[in-house]
Amino acid sequence: MAKLSDELKDAISHLPAKEKDKLLFRLIAKDRKLTERLNFELLEGGNTRDDRAEDLRDQIRKDLPSRGAPYLTPGLLMMELRHWNARITEHVFTTKDKSGEVILGAYLFREAFERHWDLLQRRSSSAKKFAPYVVKRAISLVNKGKKLHEDYHMEFRKDLQALLDYLWAYSPTQSYAEALGLPKRF
Repeated sequence: MAKLSDELKDAISHLPAKEKDKLLFRLIAKDRKLTERLNFELLEGGNTRDDRAEDLRDQIRKDLPSRGAPYLTPGLLMMELRHWNARITEHVFTTKDKSGEVILGAYLFREAFERHWDLLQRRSSSAKKFAPYVVKRAISLVNKGKKLHEDYHMEFRKDLQALLDYLWAYSPTQSYAEALGLPKRF
């Protein structure tokens, strides 16, 4: 991102308000994430964070591949998880919902392991990229969860502990979990 010179900043600050507004609107319209964030903060009043989180949870529940999907491999499951993780990241950027990141992330990864445990057990030899990805995300979730006030822990503790149990029980993730220092208990 280019830095503005002091002279340009000064010249922009002396523009008439109407001209500044036009420029601002054009710039904001080019950034979809910023537009979504401003919509949330200014039009929705920032009061719909929990509703948005619940909607995203429902979408994950509905659209994450179902148990026994014949086309699914650990690699394709990882791509699905990355997609949903990006959606969670967008939610956090838009709403500043730090607890939602851990709550939704723990739910997403626990749900994926629960739905596809049989597939992951059968295809464990093809989980070379899947295993480090999920362990690193779990470490991130644990670290972020520890930083939250303990009142929030009840909202994600069950899902996060189930995820940790799956990671320690799944042979491809065990070695990564051990090497990266993933705890067995939250």
